[in-house]
Amino acid sequence: MSEDFYDVLGVDRDASEEEITRAYREKARQYHPDVSDEPNAEEKFKKVKKAKEVLTDEEQRQAYDRLGHDRFEQAQKQGGFDGGGAGRAGAGDPFGGGFGDIGDIFDQFFGGGSRRQGPRAGADLQTSLTIDLEEAFEGVTKRVTVRRPERCDACDGRGHPPDESPTTCPECNGRGQVTQVQQTPLGRVQQTSTCRRCGGEGELFQSTCSTCGGDGAVRREATLEVDIPAGIRSGQTLRMEGEGAPGERGARNGDMLIEVEVSDHDEFHRDGDDIYYRHPVSFPQAVFGDTVQVPTLDGQVELDIPGGTQSGETFRLQGKGMPRLQRRGSGDQYVQVQVVTPDALNEEQREALERFAEAGGESVDVDQGFFERIKNSL
Repeated sequence: MSEDFYDVLGVDRDASEEEITRAYREKARQYHPDVSDEPNAEEKFKKVKKAKEVLTDEEQRQAYDRLGHDRFEQAQKQGGFDGGGAGRAGAGDPFGGGFGDIGDIFDQFFGGGSRRQGPRAGADLQTSLTIDLEEAFEGVTKRVTVRRPERCDACDGRGHPPDESPTTCPECNGRGQVTQVQQTPLGRVQQTSTCRRCGGEGELFQSTCSTCGGDGAVRREATLEVDIPAGIRSGQTLRMEGEGAPGERGARNGDMLIEVEVSDHDEFHRDGDDIYYRHPVSFPQAVFGDTVQVPTLDGQVELDIPGGTQSGETFRLQGKGMPRLQRRGSGDQYVQVQVVTPDALNEEQREALERFAEAGGESVDVDQGFFERIKNSL
């Protein structure tokens, strides 16, 4: 698998964002570790995911096109990109960020508040949907409508009117962090923690957004298209990346977790990857043998019933069960034969069965339950 992000997704270098997203979905279905039996599927899926994240971000894509794959990867490892696309490493730290602030070490021992490490990602959300057995057999794309928080358009997620000027937080003097000095057996220890008043922003706003009430998010209904892989079982969960709650400005959204329920079927019973089915045959078919048409989830197939088949015997149709989700091939379908005793007979059929019983040495007494004895003998 090529390292180049365009090759990973199989798109041209001038592909639109829509084309990149569509290609990502196809590759994700192919390599997602929950459904793929490809070698190294998880590693390939991670490459596909990263390629999509970079190429759908305008600034990162420009940097990627300008630097090329290797230089871009190196720059990312060194800390990201500034406005000119150059990598930065250890900004503001003469030691290159190798050890961090000594205050962080003491925080671990003396319970200091953790330092704000950037905007928080959004929370994952959960929902569920129900599909029928045929859809689980084929795989299907379903639409699910959820009510979820989304970034407020009125304030662009800021939580305050966009034209309002901030004031410096008096608690932290605009630093976003507060420092406390504590006397310990080791001496004076300096602890640094996120400012509670401004939440680490260093700024305060007097007004809140009238649309979202300062939350930066509003709840809306959203309709999502969910690609359900063939062979999925009840209780399994699919993950849609980035479709959860919005993160803070500059952070990724959470994911949407979708629990799938497969409804029971009127004729087929599922057990793992295998399917069980009961098929009726007549008494002559069971006695003399026959070839019958049996329904499967993949259409009608022929099943040879050998002569002398007993009611309750089970036959296997290899490979006619459910697709195996993380392996190649399919399960089997097991067909249990049930010999059906007729409820009503015409005169010719009745005489033939009486002769059949007499030939076998049975005493024929229709009034005393002859046909019931025939049925029980089957």
